[in-house]
Formats: sequence, structure tokens, C-alpha cells
Amino acid sequence: MKDIFALKLYTRVARLGSFSAAARECGLSQSQASRIIADLESDLGVRLLSRTTRAVVPTETGSEFLARMEPILLALDDAEHSVRDAGELRGLLRMSMPTSFAMREIIPRLASFAARHPKVELQLLLEDRRQDLVRDAVDVAIRAGSQPDPSGTAKTLVVIDRMVVASPAYLAEAGTPTSPDELVGHRIVSGPASVVPSGWQFERDGTWTTIELESHFSTNENEGAVAAAVAGMGITSTTSWACRQELADGSLVRLLADWKTVDIPVYAYFPLGRATRAAARAVVEHLVAELAIDAGLGGRLPS
Repeated sequence: MKDIFALKLYTRVARLGSFSAAARECGLSQSQASRIIADLESDLGVRLLSRTTRAVVPTETGSEFLARMEPILLALDDAEHSVRDAGELRGLLRMSMPTSFAMREIIPRLASFAARHPKVELQLLLEDRRQDLVRDAVDVAIRAGSQPDPSGTAKTLVVIDRMVVASPAYLAEAGTPTSPDELVGHRIVSGPASVVPSGWQFERDGTWTTIELESHFSTNENEGAVAAAVAGMGITSTTSWACRQELADGSLVRLLADWKTVDIPVYAYFPLGRATRAAARAVVEHLVAELAIDAGLGGRLPS
């Protein structure tokens, strides 16, 4: 067990590039972590890490060892969980996802999973920007938009409608666009769910139109883009699930509803491919079932 712990510690030092950060994760002092890795290198007879005052990085041998070892450690965890307490799920499950989607759709649906698996510790990393999932030891990431990195495996959870929205106050002042080309004269709010500056795409009668737009207000968080639109700062393009509460209470109005926009697929992504923990697979199956219940509310199941 000491050897397995040393191997797990090595993977975290290598991914984090820091003895101190890995030591904190594992409940050790930096000197303890350094000594354990030094003993591991001595036992293997190779240098796994290159240590400088600026960084700790794997050597060429250390990188190959890391790539081979991580899936094995995950498989060992899975095997242990499968026989302990009749296969009861347990341990830390790290998930990564966009803030808005987490707050509005995922977290409310995790309560029943947590109640059914009380020995699983859920840890969510919320950020709209894409993270280094392997470095952050993420078991499963929820991602929207383009297909994730093919080095892992992905499962489509749901496909969400995209829509264009603005506040009644903004429309009363600036007017309501009746066709995509009329958007050019309006103030545009851009966020992670929009496609500015590459343009917004619309389709009708089989013909796609791309409207090049200038962003007047931008944010790196989708919640910020929705809040800006509610505040009357302009028109934004976002997912139907990111603003359905605001549409229901009337603080936002859907525009150009007779034009089709580009749909947004939502994926569950396993960074290490098939070497995924049982808990990660279980939470994804749970979310697939939960999201299917609301698939008609601005979204649909993948075909």
C-alpha cells in the first residue's frame, strides 16, 4: 500500500508541477512528499522528475511512466470499490463544468445522486474556461460546444437550443430586430455561449446566414452575459437552459424565433479514456437520466 501511495503521489506532483501542491492534496508536508518521491526514484533506479527553482517537470522517462501508471491506478481504485461494501461507490469524485450550467442544471440534479451514494465526496470545479483536466485530476468534465479532446472519451448528454435574447427595456429603447441582418445596428453582449467575434449563424428555408457582429460588452462567464442582457446592455446569444428562468419571469425576451440557430451539444468527457472510475460512470448515467426528463424544455436527447 505504501508503494501505491507513492505512485499516486508521483502522478500528482507530475501533473501539478509542484511538491507543495501535491503534498497539500495528500495531507503531507513538502519534505515528506519530496522524500517519498526520492525513495520511489531510488527503488526504480531512474530519475522521474527534473527539479529546478522554477518548476518540477517529468523527465522523458518520468513522462512515459506517468502515461502508463495513471490508467493502472484508476483501474486499481475501480477494482477496490467493486469489492468493498458490495460494490458501494465511495471516495472523491472531481467534476469540472461551466459555472452557469452547473448552477442552473447540474447541481440541482446531483442531490439525489449524493443521497443514493453517501460515501462519494463530490468536488466541483466551476469555471467557464477550459481547464487542464488531467493536471487537475478531474474524473469527468461537463462541456458544451465542440467535440472534446479525442485523447479521452465523451458521451453526449443532451443537445440544447441556442437562442437570441434581450430585455424588454432594451428593446423599447433600441427597437426589436425582425431579421438577423438588423442585429448589426444593435449593441451586442458576448459571453462563452455566444459565437462573437466569428459571427452568429441563422438558418431558414435551408439557407444559412452568418452575421458578423461587433461586441459592445463581453464577459468570460455566461452568467455575466445573461445578467448584462437583463440589465438592458444589449442583445446576447446563449443557450435556452442558461436563460429559461429569465424568459419565464419576463426579464428577457426571445428574438428571431422563426430562425434556426446552431444547436449546442453537451458532453460528459472522461480525460483518461476508458480508464474511468466507477463513480464517474455512475454520475454520468445519473445525469443522462435526469436531463432526459427535461429534454423537451429547450433541449433534446442526442440522436
